[in-house]
Amino acid sequence: MTNNLLIKGLWWKALALLLLLYAVIYGFFVPVPETMIGASLRNVFYHVGMWFGMTAMLTTSFIFSIRYLRGFHEKEDLVAIEAANVGVLFGILGLITGMIWAKSTWGAFWVRDPKLDGAAVGMFIYMAYMVLRGSIDDTHKRAKVSAVFNIFAFILWIVFVMVLPRMSSSTIHPGQDGAPVMALKLSSSTRIVFWPAMLGWMLLGFWIMNLRIRIRKLSIKNEELRITN
Repeated sequence: MTNNLLIKGLWWKALALLLLLYAVIYGFFVPVPETMIGASLRNVFYHVGMWFGMTAMLTTSFIFSIRYLRGFHEKEDLVAIEAANVGVLFGILGLITGMIWAKSTWGAFWVRDPKLDGAAVGMFIYMAYMVLRGSIDDTHKRAKVSAVFNIFAFILWIVFVMVLPRMSSSTIHPGQDGAPVMALKLSSSTRIVFWPAMLGWMLLGFWIMNLRIRIRKLSIKNEELRITN
């Protein structure tokens, strides 16, 4: 029984590892379409993957904040905060890989663009969420207040990252109006790396989230034991 549970818990982690190894290794060799940005198009396997991972994590955090407010179960608040933590990690990595790509494509690490500015604002909103949690000592009050804030943070993130850039006519970011929709114009040889990579990054996010939840549970248990003793 224990071995069966272990196998059930490992298969998707093994899949994540295989998909990412495939994307990282084969992504450097797969032929990419001839475009104005040349071979830097390969960054789509990694940079866009960060955003897929971030979106999966922030969506998970949003869902579990709603679930917490419905039942006030501590385990759901735990998932919400750790999913947000991993989402911010992916968001920062996405900004870094995006800046490297921007330097290659536009000649500067940062340009004024609604998509880039919106992504930065979105990360600051979630950092404010982290600060808010750290400023409240009472466990239940912290969970309730931060859950409400997290719901609004997710809505604002959607607006700044997905809605406003698409409404803007001045964006030069790929995939938005007025710029090539590169994610939809990938060649067949590129797509066989792109989509497995996206799944791999999202699974990695859930893997890291689960590890952080286990670590936090152990920390809480140790603190309870220390207080009891």
